[in-house]
Amino acid sequence: MDLHHDLIETSWGWVGVVGSSAGIRYASLPEPTPIAALEHLSDLMDEPLPERREGAFEDFSAQLDAYFRGELDRWDVRLDLGGASAFFRRAWEACRSIPPGETRSYRWLAEQAGNAKAARGAGQAMARNRVPLVVPCHRVIGSDGALHGFGGGGLPLKARLLELEAGARRGSMPLRR
Repeated sequence: MDLHHDLIETSWGWVGVVGSSAGIRYASLPEPTPIAALEHLSDLMDEPLPERREGAFEDFSAQLDAYFRGELDRWDVRLDLGGASAFFRRAWEACRSIPPGETRSYRWLAEQAGNAKAARGAGQAMARNRVPLVVPCHRVIGSDGALHGFGGGGLPLKARLLELEAGARRGSMPLRR
């Protein structure tokens, strides 16, 4: 597999990306420094980073910029989710169907992934999400409506992402399709 990585500077911080010819395999949440983004990527991969190819993810970079400006509600990127379990892939696809600025419960996610009794499994799929933002795990919340578990910047980042999307939906920021 021809894996490579790059670093993308956004208005919210640095995002590390690993991909192949099949698509994006891993991406970090925004981090304050390039080193932190690379460490996050390495943790996601659980192996050394592949070679760097600067500019390899230009389309994704442009979409990240639009997202953080509140101008993107649908990602147009290919994902390489090889090696993930069928349940995780179904949970990630269901998560991608949640509209920006809206939330769904882990129970809902489990139902959509084909096992209504697997809310904890849905939680594990979100915890092991390899491409946050594109697979918007920040939109998944507890059945009590509370924010739960979120890597990277923790619950404050999860809340900030939801606020960004809600603001765009209300029209205080443009949201383009």
